[in-house]
Amino acid sequence: MLPFIRKDLAELTAYTPHPGGASGESTHSQSVLDRLDTNECAYDLPEELKQKLAWTYQQLIETNRYPDGGHAALKQAIAQYVNESLNIPPLNNGESLNVPPLNNGESLNVPPLNKGESLNVPPLNKGGLGGVKPPQTAITADNISVGNGSDELIRSLLIATCLGGAGSILVANPTFSMYGITAKTLGIPVVSVARREDNFEIDINAAKRAILSVDEAPVGAGCANDQNQNPPVRIVFVVHPNSPTANALTTNEIEWLSTLPENILVVIDEAYFEFSQNTLADRLHQHPNWIILRTFSKAFRLASMRVGYAIAHPELTAALEKIRLPYNLPSFSQTAAEFALAQRQLLLAVIPEIIAERAKLIAALTQHPTLQVWPSAANFVYLRAKATEGASIEQKHQQIMQQLKERGTLIRHTGGGLRITVGSPEENQRTVDRIAAILT
Repeated sequence: MLPFIRKDLAELTAYTPHPGGASGESTHSQSVLDRLDTNECAYDLPEELKQKLAWTYQQLIETNRYPDGGHAALKQAIAQYVNESLNIPPLNNGESLNVPPLNNGESLNVPPLNKGESLNVPPLNKGGLGGVKPPQTAITADNISVGNGSDELIRSLLIATCLGGAGSILVANPTFSMYGITAKTLGIPVVSVARREDNFEIDINAAKRAILSVDEAPVGAGCANDQNQNPPVRIVFVVHPNSPTANALTTNEIEWLSTLPENILVVIDEAYFEFSQNTLADRLHQHPNWIILRTFSKAFRLASMRVGYAIAHPELTAALEKIRLPYNLPSFSQTAAEFALAQRQLLLAVIPEIIAERAKLIAALTQHPTLQVWPSAANFVYLRAKATEGASIEQKHQQIMQQLKERGTLIRHTGGGLRITVGSPEENQRTVDRIAAILT
Protein backbone atom coordinates (compact mmCIF):
# COMPACT_ATOMS: atom_id res chain seq x y z
CA MET A 1 0.00 0.00 0.00
CA LEU A 2 1.27 3.46 -0.84
CA PRO A 3 2.59 5.13 2.34
CA PHE A 4 0.58 8.34 1.91
CA ILE A 5 -2.81 6.51 1.84
CA ARG A 6 -4.65 6.12 5.15
CA LYS A 7 -3.98 2.72 6.69
CA ASP A 8 -7.62 2.10 7.59
CA LEU A 9 -8.52 2.07 3.88
CA ALA A 10 -6.48 -1.11 3.42
CA GLU A 11 -9.11 -3.06 5.33
CA LEU A 12 -12.07 -1.46 3.58
CA THR A 13 -14.00 -3.48 0.97
CA ALA A 14 -15.31 -1.30 -1.84
CA TYR A 15 -18.84 -1.54 -3.16
CA THR A 16 -19.05 -4.05 -6.01
CA PRO A 17 -21.05 -2.82 -9.03
CA HIS A 18 -23.05 -5.11 -11.30
CA PRO A 19 -22.88 -7.64 -12.77
CA GLY A 20 -22.77 -9.94 -9.77
CA GLY A 21 -19.53 -11.78 -9.34
CA ALA A 22 -15.90 -10.72 -9.26
CA SER A 23 -15.10 -7.05 -8.92
CA GLY A 24 -13.91 -5.52 -12.16
CA GLU A 25 -15.71 -8.03 -14.32
CA SER A 26 -16.89 -6.63 -17.64
CA THR A 27 -20.52 -5.57 -17.90
CA HIS A 28 -20.53 -6.67 -21.53
CA SER A 29 -21.33 -10.20 -22.63
CA GLN A 30 -21.84 -11.95 -25.94
CA SER A 31 -25.00 -13.55 -24.54
CA VAL A 32 -28.09 -11.71 -23.34
CA LEU A 33 -28.13 -11.36 -19.57
CA ASP A 34 -31.15 -10.72 -17.40
CA ARG A 35 -29.66 -8.07 -15.09
CA LEU A 36 -31.74 -8.56 -11.98
CA ASP A 37 -29.04 -7.69 -9.46
CA THR A 38 -29.25 -3.90 -9.04
CA ASN A 39 -32.96 -3.06 -8.59
CA GLU A 40 -33.14 -1.00 -11.76
CA CYS A 41 -36.41 -0.68 -13.62
CA ALA A 42 -36.77 -3.36 -16.27
CA TYR A 43 -38.10 -0.83 -18.78
CA ASP A 44 -36.12 1.85 -20.58
CA LEU A 45 -37.54 5.31 -21.29
CA PRO A 46 -40.15 5.43 -24.07
CA GLU A 47 -38.63 6.09 -27.49
CA GLU A 48 -40.52 9.38 -27.85
CA LEU A 49 -39.02 10.71 -24.64
CA LYS A 50 -35.55 9.59 -25.66
CA GLN A 51 -35.95 11.39 -28.96
CA LYS A 52 -37.00 14.57 -27.21
CA LEU A 53 -34.06 14.34 -24.84
CA ALA A 54 -31.72 13.87 -27.81
CA TRP A 55 -33.25 16.91 -29.51
CA THR A 56 -32.86 18.96 -26.35
CA TYR A 57 -29.22 17.94 -26.05
CA GLN A 58 -28.53 18.89 -29.65
CA GLN A 59 -30.48 22.13 -29.76
CA LEU A 60 -30.67 23.61 -26.27
CA ILE A 61 -27.84 22.31 -24.09
CA GLU A 62 -24.53 24.11 -24.54
CA THR A 63 -21.86 21.57 -23.65
CA ASN A 64 -19.25 24.32 -23.24
CA ARG A 65 -21.30 25.91 -20.45
CA TYR A 66 -21.63 24.76 -16.86
CA PRO A 67 -25.00 23.34 -15.80
CA ASP A 68 -27.45 25.12 -13.52
CA GLY A 69 -25.47 24.94 -10.29
CA GLY A 70 -28.49 25.67 -8.13
CA HIS A 71 -30.87 23.15 -9.76
CA ALA A 72 -33.66 25.73 -9.50
CA ALA A 73 -36.06 24.30 -12.08
CA LEU A 74 -35.50 20.72 -10.98
CA LYS A 75 -36.02 21.55 -7.29
CA GLN A 76 -39.33 23.23 -8.09
CA ALA A 77 -40.45 20.22 -10.15
CA ILE A 78 -39.46 17.80 -7.38
CA ALA A 79 -41.32 19.82 -4.75
CA GLN A 80 -44.45 19.73 -6.89
CA TYR A 81 -44.15 15.96 -7.31
CA VAL A 82 -43.64 15.38 -3.57
CA ASN A 83 -46.70 17.48 -2.77
CA GLU A 84 -48.71 15.56 -5.34
CA SER A 85 -47.70 12.27 -3.73
CA LEU A 86 -48.93 13.67 -0.42
CA ASN A 87 -52.24 14.85 -1.88
CA ILE A 88 -51.23 18.50 -1.56
CA PRO A 89 -52.63 20.83 -4.27
CA PRO A 90 -50.10 22.23 -6.78
CA LEU A 91 -48.26 25.33 -5.63
CA ASN A 92 -48.22 26.97 -9.06
CA ASN A 93 -51.92 27.69 -9.59
CA GLY A 94 -52.61 24.17 -10.74
CA GLU A 95 -50.46 24.38 -13.87
CA SER A 96 -48.31 21.45 -14.85
CA LEU A 97 -44.61 21.62 -15.67
CA ASN A 98 -43.82 23.51 -18.85
CA VAL A 99 -41.99 20.89 -20.89
CA PRO A 100 -41.57 21.07 -24.68
CA PRO A 101 -43.78 18.71 -26.73
CA LEU A 102 -42.47 15.24 -27.52
CA ASN A 103 -44.13 14.18 -30.76
CA ASN A 104 -43.97 16.59 -33.69
CA GLY A 105 -45.49 19.42 -31.74
CA GLU A 106 -47.96 17.33 -29.78
CA SER A 107 -47.55 16.11 -26.22
CA LEU A 108 -47.89 12.46 -25.30
CA ASN A 109 -51.54 11.57 -24.85
CA VAL A 110 -51.53 9.29 -21.82
CA PRO A 111 -54.88 8.41 -20.25
CA PRO A 112 -55.20 8.67 -16.45
CA LEU A 113 -54.37 5.51 -14.55
CA ASN A 114 -57.61 5.17 -12.64
CA LYS A 115 -60.30 7.31 -14.25
CA GLY A 116 -58.66 10.51 -13.22
CA GLU A 117 -57.34 9.27 -9.89
CA SER A 118 -53.69 9.04 -8.98
CA LEU A 119 -51.89 5.71 -8.71
CA ASN A 120 -53.38 3.87 -5.74
CA VAL A 121 -51.14 1.07 -4.51
CA PRO A 122 -52.32 -0.75 -1.36
CA PRO A 123 -49.98 -1.28 1.58
CA LEU A 124 -47.60 -4.11 0.81
CA ASN A 125 -46.54 -5.50 4.15
CA LYS A 126 -48.52 -5.90 7.33
CA GLY A 127 -46.08 -3.77 9.28
CA GLY A 128 -46.19 -0.85 6.84
CA LEU A 129 -48.11 2.37 7.23
CA GLY A 130 -50.66 1.58 4.56
CA GLY A 131 -50.84 4.83 2.65
CA VAL A 132 -50.01 8.50 2.99
CA LYS A 133 -51.62 11.39 4.82
CA PRO A 134 -51.58 15.05 3.84
CA PRO A 135 -48.97 17.04 5.75
CA GLN A 136 -49.76 20.25 7.56
CA THR A 137 -47.32 22.19 5.43
CA ALA A 138 -46.40 21.86 1.78
CA ILE A 139 -42.93 21.09 0.44
CA THR A 140 -41.16 23.92 -1.38
CA ALA A 141 -37.92 24.15 -3.35
CA ASP A 142 -36.19 25.23 -0.12
CA ASN A 143 -36.90 21.76 1.27
CA ILE A 144 -35.10 20.06 -1.63
CA SER A 145 -31.44 19.31 -2.23
CA VAL A 146 -30.26 17.50 -5.37
CA GLY A 147 -27.30 15.16 -5.59
CA ASN A 148 -25.35 13.12 -8.11
CA GLY A 149 -27.25 10.05 -7.00
CA SER A 150 -28.31 9.54 -3.39
CA ASP A 151 -24.73 8.45 -2.71
CA GLU A 152 -23.51 12.05 -2.94
CA LEU A 153 -26.20 13.17 -0.52
CA ILE A 154 -25.24 10.40 1.92
CA ARG A 155 -21.64 11.52 1.78
CA SER A 156 -22.58 15.17 2.29
CA LEU A 157 -24.69 14.29 5.32
CA LEU A 158 -21.78 12.41 6.84
CA ILE A 159 -19.48 15.37 6.27
CA ALA A 160 -22.02 17.75 7.79
CA THR A 161 -22.48 15.75 10.99
CA CYS A 162 -19.74 13.25 11.81
CA LEU A 163 -16.47 14.28 10.21
CA GLY A 164 -13.42 14.93 12.34
CA GLY A 165 -14.45 12.66 15.18
CA ALA A 166 -17.72 14.55 15.75
CA GLY A 167 -19.93 11.48 15.54
CA SER A 168 -20.67 7.88 14.61
CA ILE A 169 -23.48 6.40 12.54
CA LEU A 170 -25.93 3.64 13.44
CA VAL A 171 -27.14 1.06 10.92
CA ALA A 172 -29.25 -2.08 11.30
CA ASN A 173 -27.85 -4.90 9.19
CA PRO A 174 -28.61 -6.21 6.70
CA THR A 175 -29.19 -2.91 4.95
CA PHE A 176 -27.82 -0.77 2.11
CA SER A 177 -24.07 -1.22 2.37
CA MET A 178 -23.09 2.25 1.13
CA TYR A 179 -23.97 3.88 4.45
CA GLY A 180 -21.20 1.97 6.19
CA ILE A 181 -18.78 1.99 3.27
CA THR A 182 -19.05 5.75 2.74
CA ALA A 183 -18.70 6.43 6.46
CA LYS A 184 -15.55 4.34 6.66
CA THR A 185 -13.97 6.10 3.68
CA LEU A 186 -14.31 9.29 5.72
CA GLY A 187 -12.92 7.71 8.88
CA ILE A 188 -16.32 7.76 10.59
CA PRO A 189 -17.12 4.86 12.97
CA VAL A 190 -20.08 2.60 12.20
CA VAL A 191 -22.20 1.14 15.00
CA SER A 192 -24.20 -1.89 13.87
CA VAL A 193 -27.21 -3.62 15.37
CA ALA A 194 -29.16 -6.64 14.16
CA ARG A 195 -32.65 -7.19 12.79
CA ARG A 196 -35.21 -9.82 13.71
CA GLU A 197 -34.83 -12.91 11.54
CA ASP A 198 -38.55 -13.43 10.99
CA ASN A 199 -39.50 -10.02 9.54
CA PHE A 200 -36.23 -8.01 9.59
CA GLU A 201 -37.59 -5.37 11.95
CA ILE A 202 -34.80 -3.45 13.66
CA ASP A 203 -33.83 -4.70 17.10
CA ILE A 204 -34.96 -1.45 18.73
CA ASN A 205 -33.78 -2.38 22.22
CA ALA A 206 -30.31 -3.14 20.87
CA ALA A 207 -30.33 0.16 18.99
CA LYS A 208 -31.28 2.07 22.14
CA ARG A 209 -28.53 0.34 24.10
CA ALA A 210 -25.98 1.04 21.39
CA ILE A 211 -26.80 4.75 21.30
CA LEU A 212 -26.69 5.04 25.10
CA SER A 213 -23.46 3.06 25.44
CA VAL A 214 -21.68 5.23 22.90
CA ASP A 215 -23.03 8.50 24.31
CA GLU A 216 -22.27 7.65 27.93
CA ALA A 217 -18.93 5.87 27.58
CA PRO A 218 -15.77 7.75 28.57
CA VAL A 219 -13.19 8.19 25.86
CA GLY A 220 -10.90 5.18 25.72
CA ALA A 221 -13.27 2.86 27.58
CA GLY A 222 -12.97 -0.31 25.55
CA CYS A 223 -15.32 -3.21 24.97
CA ALA A 224 -15.36 -6.35 22.85
CA ASN A 225 -16.25 -4.53 19.63
CA ASP A 226 -14.63 -1.16 20.48
CA GLN A 227 -18.08 0.37 20.24
CA ASN A 228 -17.55 2.39 23.44
CA GLN A 229 -14.51 4.09 21.95
CA ASN A 230 -16.62 5.71 19.25
CA PRO A 231 -17.91 9.27 19.38
CA PRO A 232 -21.68 9.72 19.97
CA VAL A 233 -24.13 8.52 17.34
CA ARG A 234 -25.08 11.49 15.16
CA ILE A 235 -26.90 9.72 12.30
CA VAL A 236 -29.31 6.79 12.22
CA PHE A 237 -29.77 5.35 8.71
CA VAL A 238 -32.93 3.43 7.80
CA VAL A 239 -34.41 2.39 4.46
CA HIS A 240 -38.17 2.46 3.89
CA PRO A 241 -38.57 -0.22 2.52
CA ASN A 242 -35.25 -1.76 3.42
CA SER A 243 -32.72 -3.09 0.97
CA PRO A 244 -32.02 -5.97 0.57
CA THR A 245 -34.88 -7.36 2.69
CA ALA A 246 -37.76 -5.32 1.14
CA ASN A 247 -39.66 -4.69 4.39
CA ALA A 248 -41.20 -1.29 5.14
CA LEU A 249 -40.72 0.38 8.50
CA THR A 250 -43.18 -0.78 11.12
CA THR A 251 -45.20 1.41 13.44
CA ASN A 252 -42.85 0.47 16.32
CA GLU A 253 -39.79 1.47 14.32
CA ILE A 254 -41.32 4.79 13.32
CA GLU A 255 -42.31 5.55 16.90
CA TRP A 256 -38.73 4.83 17.99
CA LEU A 257 -37.35 7.17 15.31
CA SER A 258 -39.77 9.82 16.54
CA THR A 259 -38.30 9.61 20.04
CA LEU A 260 -34.69 10.12 19.01
CA PRO A 261 -33.27 13.42 20.30
CA GLU A 262 -32.80 16.39 18.00
CA ASN A 263 -29.01 16.02 18.09
CA ILE A 264 -29.34 12.77 16.11
CA LEU A 265 -30.12 13.04 12.40
CA VAL A 266 -32.56 10.41 11.12
CA VAL A 267 -31.95 9.55 7.45
CA ILE A 268 -34.95 7.78 5.89
CA ASP A 269 -34.04 6.40 2.48
CA GLU A 270 -37.18 6.10 0.35
CA ALA A 271 -35.50 4.95 -2.85
CA TYR A 272 -38.40 2.55 -3.50
CA PHE A 273 -41.24 4.89 -2.53
CA GLU A 274 -43.04 4.59 -5.86
CA PHE A 275 -43.34 0.82 -5.41
CA SER A 276 -44.46 0.92 -1.78
CA GLN A 277 -46.48 4.16 -1.64
CA ASN A 278 -45.38 4.38 1.99
CA THR A 279 -43.69 7.63 2.96
CA LEU A 280 -42.79 9.64 6.03
CA ALA A 281 -42.59 12.94 4.14
CA ASP A 282 -45.82 14.04 5.79
CA ARG A 283 -44.03 14.04 9.17
CA LEU A 284 -41.01 16.13 8.26
CA HIS A 285 -42.56 19.33 9.61
CA GLN A 286 -42.77 17.63 13.02
CA HIS A 287 -39.15 16.43 12.99
CA PRO A 288 -36.50 18.92 11.82
CA ASN A 289 -33.90 16.21 12.51
CA TRP A 290 -35.39 13.93 9.83
CA ILE A 291 -34.38 13.86 6.17
CA ILE A 292 -35.82 11.74 3.37
CA LEU A 293 -33.75 10.54 0.42
CA ARG A 294 -35.24 9.53 -2.92
CA THR A 295 -33.93 8.73 -6.37
CA PHE A 296 -34.73 8.83 -10.07
CA SER A 297 -32.78 5.58 -10.61
CA LYS A 298 -35.64 3.16 -9.86
CA ALA A 299 -39.25 3.85 -10.85
CA PHE A 300 -38.31 6.82 -13.04
CA ARG A 301 -35.90 4.68 -15.11
CA LEU A 302 -32.96 7.11 -14.98
CA ALA A 303 -30.28 4.97 -13.33
CA SER A 304 -27.68 6.07 -15.89
CA MET A 305 -28.34 9.76 -15.13
CA ARG A 306 -27.45 9.56 -11.40
CA VAL A 307 -30.04 11.92 -9.94
CA GLY A 308 -31.01 11.74 -6.29
CA TYR A 309 -32.74 14.22 -4.02
CA ALA A 310 -33.33 14.97 -0.36
CA ILE A 311 -36.39 16.41 1.36
CA ALA A 312 -35.66 18.15 4.66
CA HIS A 313 -35.82 21.26 6.80
CA PRO A 314 -34.49 24.31 4.89
CA GLU A 315 -31.59 24.73 7.34
CA LEU A 316 -30.45 21.19 6.61
CA THR A 317 -30.75 21.53 2.83
CA ALA A 318 -28.84 24.81 3.09
CA ALA A 319 -26.03 22.94 4.87
CA LEU A 320 -25.98 20.36 2.08
CA GLU A 321 -25.69 23.16 -0.47
CA LYS A 322 -22.53 24.34 1.29
CA ILE A 323 -20.94 20.91 1.12
CA ARG A 324 -21.78 19.61 -2.35
CA LEU A 325 -19.31 20.18 -5.16
CA PRO A 326 -20.09 22.99 -7.60
CA TYR A 327 -22.04 22.00 -10.73
CA ASN A 328 -22.45 18.48 -9.36
CA LEU A 329 -25.24 17.43 -11.73
CA PRO A 330 -24.79 17.64 -15.53
CA SER A 331 -27.29 19.61 -17.61
CA PHE A 332 -28.45 16.48 -19.41
CA SER A 333 -29.20 14.69 -16.13
CA GLN A 334 -31.17 17.66 -14.85
CA THR A 335 -33.14 17.84 -18.09
CA ALA A 336 -33.86 14.11 -18.05
CA ALA A 337 -35.16 14.32 -14.47
CA GLU A 338 -37.42 17.27 -15.34
CA PHE A 339 -38.77 15.41 -18.37
CA ALA A 340 -39.38 12.28 -16.29
CA LEU A 341 -41.37 14.27 -13.75
CA ALA A 342 -43.39 15.96 -16.48
CA GLN A 343 -44.24 12.52 -17.91
CA ARG A 344 -44.57 10.77 -14.55
CA GLN A 345 -48.05 9.49 -15.33
CA LEU A 346 -46.66 7.63 -18.32
CA LEU A 347 -43.52 6.33 -16.58
CA LEU A 348 -45.24 5.27 -13.36
CA ALA A 349 -48.08 3.52 -15.20
CA VAL A 350 -45.92 0.37 -15.31
CA ILE A 351 -45.81 0.06 -11.52
CA PRO A 352 -49.02 -2.02 -11.20
CA GLU A 353 -47.51 -4.53 -13.64
CA ILE A 354 -44.28 -4.68 -11.62
CA ILE A 355 -46.25 -5.27 -8.42
CA ALA A 356 -48.30 -8.00 -10.08
CA GLU A 357 -45.14 -9.62 -11.43
CA ARG A 358 -43.60 -9.44 -7.98
CA ALA A 359 -46.55 -11.32 -6.52
CA LYS A 360 -46.21 -14.04 -9.17
CA LEU A 361 -42.47 -14.29 -8.60
CA ILE A 362 -42.91 -14.66 -4.83
CA ALA A 363 -45.64 -17.26 -5.30
CA ALA A 364 -43.45 -19.31 -7.64
CA LEU A 365 -40.36 -19.14 -5.45
CA THR A 366 -42.34 -20.05 -2.34
CA GLN A 367 -43.21 -23.37 -3.97
CA HIS A 368 -39.64 -24.56 -3.40
CA PRO A 369 -39.39 -26.12 0.08
CA THR A 370 -35.66 -25.38 0.24
CA LEU A 371 -36.20 -21.61 -0.02
CA GLN A 372 -37.49 -19.10 2.50
CA VAL A 373 -39.04 -16.10 0.74
CA TRP A 374 -40.15 -12.89 2.45
CA PRO A 375 -42.92 -10.40 1.52
CA SER A 376 -41.79 -7.36 -0.44
CA ALA A 377 -42.75 -3.69 -0.48
CA ALA A 378 -40.23 -2.84 -3.21
CA ASN A 379 -39.33 -3.89 -6.76
CA PHE A 380 -37.23 -6.83 -5.61
CA VAL A 381 -37.61 -10.09 -3.69
CA TYR A 382 -35.40 -11.36 -0.88
CA LEU A 383 -34.89 -15.04 -0.09
CA ARG A 384 -32.58 -17.43 1.68
CA ALA A 385 -31.81 -21.11 1.35
CA LYS A 386 -32.97 -23.22 4.26
CA ALA A 387 -30.43 -25.10 6.34
CA THR A 388 -29.86 -28.73 5.37
CA GLU A 389 -27.06 -31.24 5.71
CA GLY A 390 -24.02 -30.79 3.54
CA ALA A 391 -23.06 -27.36 2.20
CA SER A 392 -23.48 -24.27 4.36
CA ILE A 393 -26.24 -21.78 3.60
CA GLU A 394 -23.75 -19.27 2.24
CA GLN A 395 -22.25 -21.92 -0.03
CA LYS A 396 -25.73 -22.69 -1.34
CA HIS A 397 -26.33 -19.02 -2.01
CA GLN A 398 -23.09 -18.79 -3.94
CA GLN A 399 -23.98 -21.90 -5.91
CA ILE A 400 -27.45 -20.63 -6.81
CA MET A 401 -26.10 -17.23 -7.84
CA GLN A 402 -23.32 -18.75 -9.94
CA GLN A 403 -25.56 -21.31 -11.63
CA LEU A 404 -28.13 -18.62 -12.44
CA LYS A 405 -25.36 -16.49 -13.88
CA GLU A 406 -24.22 -19.37 -16.10
CA ARG A 407 -27.79 -19.64 -17.39
CA GLY A 408 -28.03 -15.90 -18.04
CA THR A 409 -29.61 -14.39 -14.90
CA LEU A 410 -27.70 -12.03 -12.61
CA ILE A 411 -28.91 -11.68 -9.00
CA ARG A 412 -27.31 -10.19 -5.91
CA HIS A 413 -25.81 -12.18 -3.02
CA THR A 414 -26.02 -9.75 -0.11
CA GLY A 415 -27.05 -9.48 3.52
CA GLY A 416 -26.85 -13.22 4.10
CA GLY A 417 -29.33 -14.00 1.33
CA LEU A 418 -30.25 -13.52 -2.31
CA ARG A 419 -31.95 -10.44 -3.77
CA ILE A 420 -33.75 -10.68 -7.10
CA THR A 421 -35.01 -7.62 -8.93
CA VAL A 422 -38.49 -7.92 -10.42
CA GLY A 423 -37.90 -7.74 -14.15
CA SER A 424 -40.10 -7.93 -17.20
CA PRO A 425 -42.60 -10.81 -17.41
CA GLU A 426 -40.21 -12.65 -19.72
CA GLU A 427 -37.25 -12.16 -17.40
CA ASN A 428 -39.25 -13.25 -14.38
CA GLN A 429 -40.40 -16.40 -16.11
CA ARG A 430 -36.83 -17.26 -17.03
CA THR A 431 -35.81 -16.68 -13.41
CA VAL A 432 -38.51 -19.03 -12.16
CA ASP A 433 -37.60 -21.70 -14.73
CA ARG A 434 -33.87 -21.46 -14.06
CA ILE A 435 -34.22 -21.64 -10.30
CA ALA A 436 -36.51 -24.65 -10.69
CA ALA A 437 -33.89 -26.34 -12.84
CA ILE A 438 -31.19 -25.64 -10.27
CA LEU A 439 -33.17 -26.84 -7.24
CA THR A 440 -34.62 -30.00 -8.79
